[in-house]
Amino acid sequence: MEQVDACVIGAGVVGLAVGRALAGAGMEVLVLEQGPRIGEGISSRNSEVIHAGIYYPAGSLKAELCVRGKALLYDYCARHHVSHQRIGKLIVASSSDDESQLAVIEEKAIANQVNDLAWLSSDEISKLEPALQGVAALLSPSTGIISAHELMLAFQGDIESSGGSVVLATAVTQINITGSGFELGCTSQGSAFRFLAKRLVNSAGLSAQAVAGMLGSDAVEIPPLYYCKGNYFTYQGKSPFSRLIYPVPESSGAGLGVHATLDLGGQLKFGPDVEYITAEDYAVEDHRIESHVDAIRRYFPGLDRSRLVPGYAGIRPKLQAPGDPPADFVIQGPESHGLPGLVNLFGIESPGLTSSMAMAETVADRLQA
Repeated sequence: MEQVDACVIGAGVVGLAVGRALAGAGMEVLVLEQGPRIGEGISSRNSEVIHAGIYYPAGSLKAELCVRGKALLYDYCARHHVSHQRIGKLIVASSSDDESQLAVIEEKAIANQVNDLAWLSSDEISKLEPALQGVAALLSPSTGIISAHELMLAFQGDIESSGGSVVLATAVTQINITGSGFELGCTSQGSAFRFLAKRLVNSAGLSAQAVAGMLGSDAVEIPPLYYCKGNYFTYQGKSPFSRLIYPVPESSGAGLGVHATLDLGGQLKFGPDVEYITAEDYAVEDHRIESHVDAIRRYFPGLDRSRLVPGYAGIRPKLQAPGDPPADFVIQGPESHGLPGLVNLFGIESPGLTSSMAMAETVADRLQA
């Protein structure tokens, strides 16, 4: 039976980053993707933002990997000509209560070694973004935007140039633990095949819990999965903003609020909102526009509702139930489950894109320890 040094399940941005790191370390790597193309799940349905590392609790994986990943990502994009822009963002307080929350956000940022935030008064906000309304704001100059698709193509190219492979339209159907690693059963275009992998990384996104369940081992603790949908609405015509605009985050911690995001073509979109669902569903329902309009007009009173049209939706693989406090990334390695060569990645939501290269370093270190 064919054997590889490492298999990564899932060819989203994190799975590809992990595959790249392992291939770069000299391993023969196979990255498996059940879809017909790379990155068509979570990685293609987000805001494509390079986050600064502002909101997350100090010492959390989200904080550490986001800040480290941001630096790695900007450097990688510059060296590999991946389209990106460091356009900055404003976190806007619409009221005095929100303004007090800005101070809390700044404290978190400083604790995470993000020391470049600047306070703006109402007048200073108007000078930078005339269409924006707020009593105060924090300017984050190191926040940016990126082409996630170009990044994933670059990661795939690195994997293949190092001798690894990305295999599409291939579903994992069975995993057996062996004395020397893992035996995987797969199907591809109606054909079944099996192979051995010394190391296995489960980076399957919304399917990570299902993949982990194939191991059939009581030693692997599988956290619950909650589908948290985020709907985006596109704003037709010329954007009134030149930077990203974020409100003070939602008190639930489930999201960062309905924010204004520009893509590299200058297209403005608003979202995502927070909608817990029970099954995958990417339809953007018209009625969701009502809550978007209410949220947007708090910081953009000049919103022309007629220019808002349904855009797209994504699903966050939440580890927190509705109403629960925010959950951290879970990188479950041999130190927790006792199975050598296995790493499960659970709850890899925002800032997963920004954290991808730093997360890949962490996974590679745990597999080589």
